[in-house]
Amino acid sequence: MSDNLNMQSKRRASTVKMVQLALLSAIMVVLAVTPLGMINLGFINATTLHIPVIVGAILLGPKAGAFLGGVFGLISLITNTIRPNLSSFAFSPFYSVGENSGNFWSLVICFVPRILVGVTAAYLFIWISKIDKSKIVACMVSSLVASLVNTVLVMGGIYIFFGEQWQAVKNIVFEGFFSFIAMMVGTAGIPEAIVAMILSTLIARPLMSIMKKYKCLSYFL
Repeated sequence: MSDNLNMQSKRRASTVKMVQLALLSAIMVVLAVTPLGMINLGFINATTLHIPVIVGAILLGPKAGAFLGGVFGLISLITNTIRPNLSSFAFSPFYSVGENSGNFWSLVICFVPRILVGVTAAYLFIWISKIDKSKIVACMVSSLVASLVNTVLVMGGIYIFFGEQWQAVKNIVFEGFFSFIAMMVGTAGIPEAIVAMILSTLIARPLMSIMKKYKCLSYFL
C-alpha cells in the first residue's frame, strides 16, 4: 500500500512538473511573438524572454532551468531564422547576409548562454536561500546575476566568433574585447538585469507560497 502511494505521489509530481514546464515554455513563445518580448527603454530594447527561464529555475531547480534555457535558445534560433535582422547570422547557422553567414558557433551562442541562465539562477537561489529565509534577496540576486550571464556570454561569444562581421553590419568599431563587453553590459545588460530582477522576484516569490501551500512546488528550501 505504501509503495503504491509513493508511486502515485511520484507520478503526480512528475505530471505537475511537466505541466509547469509546458506553461513556462508557452509563456516564452507568447513573449517571442508579441511586443511583450521586448521593453523599449528609449536607447535600447530589453528582452524579457529570459524571465520565465529564471522563474522556472528558481521554482523548479537547475534541471528545469537548463531545459527552459534550451527552449529560450530554440526560440531564438527559430526567430533569427524566420524573422532575421542584419546580425541574425550570429544566432542561426541557417541565415547569411552578404559575406557573413552563420555556422556551428551560432548554435553555441544561441543555446549555451541561455541554458546557463537557468543553471546559474537555480544554483545561486539554492545557495543564497540557505541564509536568506525570506527568499526575496535570493530571488533578486539570482535573477540579476543570471540575466548578466546571458548578456556577457552572448556578446562575448559574438565578439570571439563573429567580431569583425558583427561590427561590420552594425557599422561600429571596438578597440578590444573588454571595451566591447563593458559597453554592451552598460547599455543592454544592466537595464535587462534590473527588469529581470524586479519581475522575476515579483513573480517567483508569491508563487513559492502558493505552490508550497498546494504541495506542487518541485523545489523549495
